[in-house]
Amino acid sequence: MKKKALALLMVTAMSASMLAGCGSGESAEAPAETAAENEAEETTEEAAEPAEDAAAEETEAPAADKVYNIGICQLLEHPALDAATQGFEDALTELLGEGNVNFDFQNAQGEQTNCATICTQFVTDGDDLILANATAPLQAAAAATNTIPILGTSITDYATALDIADWTGATGTNVSGTSDLAPLEEQENMLVELFPDAKKVGILYCSAEANSVYQAQVFEKYLEEDGIEYEEFTAADSNEIQAVVTSATESCDVIYIPTDNTMAANTETVNNVALPAGVPIIAGEEGICSGCGVATLSISYYDIGYTAGEMAYDVLVNGADISTMEVKYAPQVTKEYNASICETLGITVPDDYVAIEQ
Repeated sequence: MKKKALALLMVTAMSASMLAGCGSGESAEAPAETAAENEAEETTEEAAEPAEDAAAEETEAPAADKVYNIGICQLLEHPALDAATQGFEDALTELLGEGNVNFDFQNAQGEQTNCATICTQFVTDGDDLILANATAPLQAAAAATNTIPILGTSITDYATALDIADWTGATGTNVSGTSDLAPLEEQENMLVELFPDAKKVGILYCSAEANSVYQAQVFEKYLEEDGIEYEEFTAADSNEIQAVVTSATESCDVIYIPTDNTMAANTETVNNVALPAGVPIIAGEEGICSGCGVATLSISYYDIGYTAGEMAYDVLVNGADISTMEVKYAPQVTKEYNASICETLGITVPDDYVAIEQ
């Protein structure tokens, strides 16, 4: 009996030991599995972090890679406006990179109605920005949209063009840009310097251009201060230019033409009348002077176009508020003369004048 009891106790002890062994084995394996799972989770999280960073980078990337669509409405083709458009395109292409900007250039052929049609199409197309080259395109663009950014160039006076009563330097709207206004007082001083004996000055411009009206009025004030008589000679369009210039040459000693697009596009017509009549012309910008003038105090239209391009980049990429961007002016002006016409008329200019390259 004692042997049987002892054997039973040994079997029981061994069973308990085996059960205890199984229990401790399961307990040891469970933390190992948990640790492995934790390591897998950590590895997954670590792998996910770069993916999230990459996704963030991909979200930010399009700002640099975006292709911008720019609508350009130019009133008509002539050297000054062409140079401004070229400067604008060069600046944006350099700043954004080749392939990151598309220019939709449209020539309005000098017609206000064409400007309106072109700018309306730019809005319909959803362009990112509009460049308005000259006053009529600026007015048309401003009428077409109050949300798409509009930059003007070759605009003499934004307050006049947009009918802004209290001018502060910025429009307060979706419009800004660069001005082609050269100092009118210095232009009048140039006229007096070259033609001190002039008794009457004819002011020639297109009556349909608001900025030409503005320049004429300011120029007249300076003539009045110097006691010089003046008379306005205006043409409604290119068809009237020959008759109007003929009338001006018959009664005036000198003619002044401001930065007027209609006259700039028809300098040959002006010159064919004024040069044979022996009446010199002081011009508001280089293009007009090159075609029919003797001298000008001129700006670089390429430069103001380039500056407008830099402003466009600031708006499109840097998020600048166009409504507070002040209109910018040409940094410098140059006294220039037309050597050929001066020679024909027997006019000698001072040494500080630079001959226009023909």
